[in-house]
Amino acid sequence: MGNDQIMTFHLCRRVAAGVFAALALSVAPAAAERLSNPVAEFTGVDKITGRIITFDVYIDETVQFGALQVTPRVCWSSPETEEPKTDSFVEVDEITLDRKIRRIFTGWMFAESPGLNAVEHAVYDVWLKACKQQSDVPPPEAATN
Repeated sequence: MGNDQIMTFHLCRRVAAGVFAALALSVAPAAAERLSNPVAEFTGVDKITGRIITFDVYIDETVQFGALQVTPRVCWSSPETEEPKTDSFVEVDEITLDRKIRRIFTGWMFAESPGLNAVEHAVYDVWLKACKQQSDVPPPEAATN
């Protein structure tokens, strides 16, 4: 292969790469807005009793499950027209036997991958099940009236 052929080959590769990149951008789906939800739905299991419970928690509120206190800070989901993606930033504290509160989890939980970042405690497991717009449980403001 001569120098002219090599230069032509490399030029064609660059043009082809640019065309493919432009095509990829033009057919890529627009990123859908994530929906912010006021309620996070969790599932918890008590390993001693075998009890499994589903419970709702409003954003920035704390619910106690056994010796754990669960506080979601945000709960996002994709629109119904998109592939399901549901995640929540959660803080979980443990109330110790000497009545102290100890943070045991801070991070993201993903409903579609419950085992990825579930809280695995010696007695309790907790994971995100869903994010919801409403709950059968009255919101904290309504509960105090």
